[in-house]
Amino acid sequence: MLNDAPLTGAPAGDGSADLIRDTTTASFRQDVIAESMNRPVLVDFWAPWCGPCKQLTPVLEKAVKAAGGKVVLAKMNIDEHPSIAGQLGIQSIPAVIAFQRGQPVDGFMGAVPDSQIKTFIERLVGPSGPTQIEELMTEAETALAEGDLAGASELYAAVLGQEPDNVVALAGLAKIQLDAGELENAKQVLAMVPEAKANDLALAGIRAAVELAEQAASLGDLAGLQRQVEANPDDHQARFDLALGLNARGERAQAVDHLIEIHRRDREWNEGGARKQLLQFFEAWGLMDADTIRGRRKLSTLLFA
Repeated sequence: MLNDAPLTGAPAGDGSADLIRDTTTASFRQDVIAESMNRPVLVDFWAPWCGPCKQLTPVLEKAVKAAGGKVVLAKMNIDEHPSIAGQLGIQSIPAVIAFQRGQPVDGFMGAVPDSQIKTFIERLVGPSGPTQIEELMTEAETALAEGDLAGASELYAAVLGQEPDNVVALAGLAKIQLDAGELENAKQVLAMVPEAKANDLALAGIRAAVELAEQAASLGDLAGLQRQVEANPDDHQARFDLALGLNARGERAQAVDHLIEIHRRDREWNEGGARKQLLQFFEAWGLMDADTIRGRRKLSTLLFA
């Protein structure tokens, strides 16, 4: 049985203080036992020297906020307050114990991913609806589908106001800038991506598209390239550059056809450069894009003929 301790008031602060607080041996009874009579309380047992704890706590806080007040998080530093963890038999950290109606009912140890934490919380309170961030992202996708680029930009900006490192929103905002012809603005948006998330798959397509736009910007007039190809069909560099320029103008089918033609004439040219460029096109356009599907079909036909 847990030792009795004097009651303390809830910590002051902004709105998140009602959902996330630091607890002590003295305040544990109020912060956890009493509060768990109203809603589940997750107790995060941690210590300053614990690396995995530093990874887990922000993920926990995000999940608790996303639950919209259905659960509370109480964080306990076991270096300063070891007795509660000892009574619960906790021998390694990070450890999270859920209290409900005054009793420990569930828990886990280790730095687990956010999806597992969400599932853990849903076991306590039932399935949760979409978060505010998820709703904003859905609205942004709808706005894009309807051609409302300004509305989508505002929605992505609202997401980034709450989650500055949301790579999907950053990628969406960068693509809007790129589609509007604002290459430098798109690059500035991508520069906002934290280094730890620089290789996130959600950014692959827009990074490829920005690189293609940079390449195309240096080509100049395409009419000259077109004349070079007509005069010498084996001028692979001119045909390659023409393909880049055509893609930048939105003439994807023609761009694919020129690269396919290079590959048909000389697969080894520039160390397979035509095929590599096609794959970059496909990455920039998206896996299910109609031009990607058509291009892949043409490339496969050529490779396996």
